[in-house]
Amino acid sequence: MSTPVCERLLVIGLGLIGGSLALAARRAGVAREVLAISRSSQTIRLGVEHGLIDAGDTEYDAVLSRLQAGDVIVVSTPTLTVPAVFEAVKAAVARGVILTDAASVKGSVIAAAQTVFGELPATFVPGHPIAGSEKSGVMAAMPELYRKRRVILTPTAASSEHAIATVRHLWQAVGAEVVEMPADLHDELLAATSHLPHVLAYALVDELAGKSTQEDIFRFAAGGFRDFTRIAASDPQMWHDIVLANRDALLQEMDRYSAHLQQLRDAIAHEDSEAILGVFSRAKAARDHFAAIFKEPDSPEK
Repeated sequence: MSTPVCERLLVIGLGLIGGSLALAARRAGVAREVLAISRSSQTIRLGVEHGLIDAGDTEYDAVLSRLQAGDVIVVSTPTLTVPAVFEAVKAAVARGVILTDAASVKGSVIAAAQTVFGELPATFVPGHPIAGSEKSGVMAAMPELYRKRRVILTPTAASSEHAIATVRHLWQAVGAEVVEMPADLHDELLAATSHLPHVLAYALVDELAGKSTQEDIFRFAAGGFRDFTRIAASDPQMWHDIVLANRDALLQEMDRYSAHLQQLRDAIAHEDSEAILGVFSRAKAARDHFAAIFKEPDSPEK
């Protein structure tokens, strides 16, 4: 058990990401009380029954009234719902409650905060845990989800050192490695390493599922196909929100990838062995060079 980071931790959105944080935080003694808000009363009931939270409600006022300055709110709802959540917690933030989030896109979250609060609060620290699973919902919560995983914080110029330190300690207490970077760099990197691969997996499975030979395709698929397309089993609504929220950065990556794929197609069409081997060899060398980074347990990251 660690020293409590705050008196009360409120998780808004008790799915895989929020539920796993609540469960891990409660087990680690991160807060004296772990609370939750969810649209579903059944989710709250399951959260209490399975030890994820101490208490929760579907109504904001019933929970927010219990928070005091220095308590922490973590917003783990779909990206496009974040502005509405910020509106709902506005009064609590004004009282000095620390606000962070787990959204996969930071630029849109910061813009929403600026709009809702009229300025960027000193107690607001945007964040993003690089962890996930193709599973979703409160019953998918895993207490070890964040252990040895990276959490990226993208503090704004207004974020106070106290708020940053509190959010950092929160994630470290559940086993995560915390790093900081500018929000625009975060969105650019995630567009390339997470958002584009998910788009490709969804598109490939959707295209193959439309073939008349779909049953044979999936029956005889090799391990590489299953590994790559596993992320297409992720929550469609969540990824719908992510790709729209990070549209500009993602479109740039899609255009670059499309151009590179076209070059490879042309090389194959013209039987240009040198060009084909060049792409494959460079890719293998790059993958081998960075292999140590990927020694962590595999999971479809957000």
